[in-house]
Amino acid sequence: MEKAIPFSLPNQDGVYRSLCEYSGKWLLLYFYPKDDTPGCTKEACAFRDIAADYKKKNVVIVGISKDSSLSHKRFIEKHHLSFDLLSDESKDVIKAYGAWGEKKFMGKIFDGVKRISFLIGPDQTIQKKYPQVNVFTHAKDILLDVSELSG
Repeated sequence: MEKAIPFSLPNQDGVYRSLCEYSGKWLLLYFYPKDDTPGCTKEACAFRDIAADYKKKNVVIVGISKDSSLSHKRFIEKHHLSFDLLSDESKDVIKAYGAWGEKKFMGKIFDGVKRISFLIGPDQTIQKKYPQVNVFTHAKDILLDVSELSG
């Protein structure tokens, strides 16, 4: 198994969160393009709606985008999200995880944050990568994978 790439980024309150803080727990690290856009809102709210199920399985949810901490704070407050969103304005962590690259939208090609998730095990190895995310089913799919992987 591949080791997860270390990070230290500010959350919505400006408090730095690091990979090592999640040692001993499952970590869903999800990268998303932009706060308060339709697809990103659906994805975040899907995680919010079953957050209690994640907690029962000892899974911490953390989102990362290039938006500012203030933008994250507004997004969390507007949609009553119960997990940290980390700000990577430099895009260093986003790029390190391969979540930056060419995208297509409405016939235009541009570089941006890709919707990619990683399920990181308690030993901080990447247990599963989700390069193609369906915002409608992703939250539940991950819970099933955690159940299978944790035995």
